[in-house]
Amino acid sequence: MSDQLDDIIRRALAEDAPWGDVTSEAFLPGGATASAALVAREPGVFSGGGVFARTFELVDAGTDVELGLDDGEAFEAGDVLARVDGSARSVLRGERIALNLVQRMSGIATLTARYVAAVAGTGARIVDTRKTTPGLRILERQAVRDGGGRNHRFSLSDAVMAKDNHLAVLAASGVPVGDAVRAARARIGHTVHLEVEVDRIAQIEEVVAAGVDTIMLDNFSPEQLREGVALVAGRALVEASGGVNLDSVRAIAETGVDVISVGALTHSVRALDLGLDVAVAG
Repeated sequence: MSDQLDDIIRRALAEDAPWGDVTSEAFLPGGATASAALVAREPGVFSGGGVFARTFELVDAGTDVELGLDDGEAFEAGDVLARVDGSARSVLRGERIALNLVQRMSGIATLTARYVAAVAGTGARIVDTRKTTPGLRILERQAVRDGGGRNHRFSLSDAVMAKDNHLAVLAASGVPVGDAVRAARARIGHTVHLEVEVDRIAQIEEVVAAGVDTIMLDNFSPEQLREGVALVAGRALVEASGGVNLDSVRAIAETGVDVISVGALTHSVRALDLGLDVAVAG
């Protein structure tokens, strides 16, 4: 992960200041130093401490970052989450990128923690989806874990997962979904997970009987989810997806599903309000 992390940060820094920070270079003395505190403006769950520190390190190896808490820890408004000391120019050069990343990651962790708390005691797992910011998936997936959630497949290369568009192509080609599942099972390695999405109760038996590992029930009502769980009867993991929010997730979890996938954890999350208060000296 370290090489991928460095690549993400270096790209972001290059985008933000392709020819240097002309403001700091024009206004600040070269020898000026600065101390900065990462302060929470609202409560949340911390994520991205290592990313925050590494950003300043890549700007200037002489910058010192001290983290005040670990990823996954909760905090309150007003808490100091980290301190940064070093060249004023270097601190201000890394400020925006470090904040952008830690704010987004902490926002994801905080929202994930709310979903996890909402289903506590049901046995259902909250998982993310591939609806991530292009180029930032590795960070956003970490943030979900920091919030107590689980990760779905990381990429299209990690598992066989037939969704509605795959099934539409099969139907247009006259191939029964059960036959397609059995053919896929014969082609893939024994360690590859196989999941199929359905959107109607009538599809469940054919898909499960063909030998899937997970069946996704997409946009089912709680009543339909209970019926679906009963029909699957433990022969596969049952994942609920579609229309999941903080108001509906508890009722979905209480139907007995094993997994609830929530695209909102990453695709529309609000960055947490954190600030870097800088004091320049010297």
